[in-house]
Amino acid sequence: MTSVRIPACFMRGGSSKGVFFSLADLPPDQSYWDRLFLSVIGSPDPYGRQLNGMGGGVSSLSKAAVISASRRDDADLDFTFGQVAVGDAVVDYSSNCGNLSSAVGPFALERGLIRLADGQRAVRIYNTNTGKILVAHFTVKDGLAAESGSFAIPGVAGTGAAIRLEFLDPAGAGTGHLLPTGNLTDRIQLDDGGSIDATLMDVGNPCVFIDAASVGRTANETIAELEADTALMALLDQLRRKAAVMMGLAVDEATAPAAVPKIAIVGAPEPASDLAGNMIDPEMADLSVRMLSMENVHRVLPLTGAMCAGVACRLSGTIPAGLTKAPDGDVRLANPSGILPVGADVTANDGPAVRSVTVIRTARLLMSGDVAVPA
Repeated sequence: MTSVRIPACFMRGGSSKGVFFSLADLPPDQSYWDRLFLSVIGSPDPYGRQLNGMGGGVSSLSKAAVISASRRDDADLDFTFGQVAVGDAVVDYSSNCGNLSSAVGPFALERGLIRLADGQRAVRIYNTNTGKILVAHFTVKDGLAAESGSFAIPGVAGTGAAIRLEFLDPAGAGTGHLLPTGNLTDRIQLDDGGSIDATLMDVGNPCVFIDAASVGRTANETIAELEADTALMALLDQLRRKAAVMMGLAVDEATAPAAVPKIAIVGAPEPASDLAGNMIDPEMADLSVRMLSMENVHRVLPLTGAMCAGVACRLSGTIPAGLTKAPDGDVRLANPSGILPVGADVTANDGPAVRSVTVIRTARLLMSGDVAVPA
């Protein structure tokens, strides 16, 4: 016997893809999970293509999810997310994936973990990575999640059925605090003796925001332009690791988690072309964002990073708020794939607080069957 076959589904959730497993189909001893997920996804791959697995060579396509019926009174499903590194033998469980969250309910229906009557339904999902609850609102048809619809999201070709994700009390998902340092803006000291102002915030996932101008950029550049600038990429990683220590995520820069905090440069929107060749109208956006995930510039925006940016835009005194227009409704974030709107319910009474953040995604089942891993 050369391989073991494990039931799984390959699913798109928002602008990410991942391999989904039922908890009951995985080894009870979770110490085996890393090796299993690495094999399934095809990491580590020094060629960066993950041809020997299901991954796609970038962080948004290198993911695993484990779903089970929840024993909690406040949730219907439990969801554990694993971010699989492309070039290293690392599976990071330190954060949630907002995009894949949209596929959790559809997967659970596909595998019979829950049953729902047809119509508009809501499923409560407990994310084990962050200890937070989110509610997925979607349509059920013939006992499964509806996939066909007219809703389009940046970075995904075609349209699908809308899935509204409501992240409840999302602040402090990784650190326990909306503002881990207690400040709306901090100054990060660099190795060369310089310093850069940044907002360190934790909504959905811990994130770091800096004014693009402070590193000689606008936040409207293409992915290729940013990733080709090795000095800039190294500087952003240095800032990210120093911020991880300041946020209490690591004892030193060397031990900073791979997936968080994410770091972004932000600036005023300018005319730019998205990855599909369409022009982004700066009048239709409130802030332009270029965010790094797993040391790559993200092709859209990590959804949790977009949530954090949306909240930051609502809080006067943060770097993003100082650069954004004053949005009346959703905060519209320009990114390499278009414009992503985020609804943020933020209050400033007795200190800033975040009641909820709402985004709309689509999801689709791509494959249902077995994945093969070496015995």
